[in-house]
Amino acid sequence: MAIVKRHASAAWSGTGKEGRGALTTQSGTLTDTPYSFTARFGDGKGTNPEELIAAAHAGCFTMALAFQLSGAGHPPEKLETRADLTMEQEGAGWTIKAVALTLIGKVPGVTADQFQKLAEEAKANCPVSKVLNATITLAATLQ
Repeated sequence: MAIVKRHASAAWSGTGKEGRGALTTQSGTLTDTPYSFTARFGDGKGTNPEELIAAAHAGCFTMALAFQLSGAGHPPEKLETRADLTMEQEGAGWTIKAVALTLIGKVPGVTADQFQKLAEEAKANCPVSKVLNATITLAATLQ
C-alpha cells in the first residue's frame, strides 16, 4: 500500500478578530501567505481556510475526472471546475454546509451520458469529496 503524507503550517498572532496569521505549505506554493478574520469573513487581503478547501476540492475533482476519462479512452482536451463553498453559522460556530462544483469540459469522442457518469464517479471518489461532511452537487457541461 502506498502512503503519501503532506503538511502545512499556520501561525497566528493576536485575537481571533483583530489578529493576523500566515500559512505555509510543504511545496512552498504558500509561504507566509497572510490570512485573517477580514480575509475570511470580509474583503481583507489574503486567503482563508474555506477558499483553500474550495481550491483543493476543485483541483482534486478535476484531476480525478481526468483519470476517469483517460481510463475510459477519452483523454480530456480541457476541464474547468469552479467550487462554490457555502458556510453557515450555527450557534457560536460555523459549518461548511455545501460545495457546488460547476464543470465545463471539452472531451473529444465522449458522449454526454458518459461524461456525466464519469464526472459523478469522480465527484464521489476524489479524496477531498470523501473527507468533506457537506452536500456536494455537480453541474457538468460538455462542450
